[in-house]
Amino acid sequence: MPTYNLKVNGESHTVDVAEDTPILWVLRDHLNLVGTKFGCGIGQCGACTIHLDGDATRGCLLQVSQVGDQSITTIEGLSEDGSHPVQQAWKEIDVPQCGYCQAGQMMTASSFLSKNPSPTNEEIRQAMHGNICRCASYNRIEKAVATAADKLS
Repeated sequence: MPTYNLKVNGESHTVDVAEDTPILWVLRDHLNLVGTKFGCGIGQCGACTIHLDGDATRGCLLQVSQVGDQSITTIEGLSEDGSHPVQQAWKEIDVPQCGYCQAGQMMTASSFLSKNPSPTNEEIRQAMHGNICRCASYNRIEKAVATAADKLS
């Protein structure tokens, strides 16, 4: 099997996996970073969202061989102590119900806000559109993204 050197959450890791292994499974099964969730496996729900050089990316669709020297950030790497403004806003607004999708929601929101720190409600809705919440916490998610944007400004 090929060997891949990955930079995940600021640390270097070497893994021996097949080249077509989704990075989601490398993170969960080989690096024990289980905050990134499996939802649908076809990139439609957003539960597996990670950052690849800061861009929100579906971990279930990204093969380990496609990562190259790009940096990966998972929910565990967003902040060590939950101090990222998105994480703080999620707690403040009390967003989660079941919580399953929330890591992907927060990763999408944090990537979006890094590029658009003062979004309108419509821009927030558009940015978060690809993340499914089975509990339909969309209003709280939108409010939390707006709250995080306020914290960033």
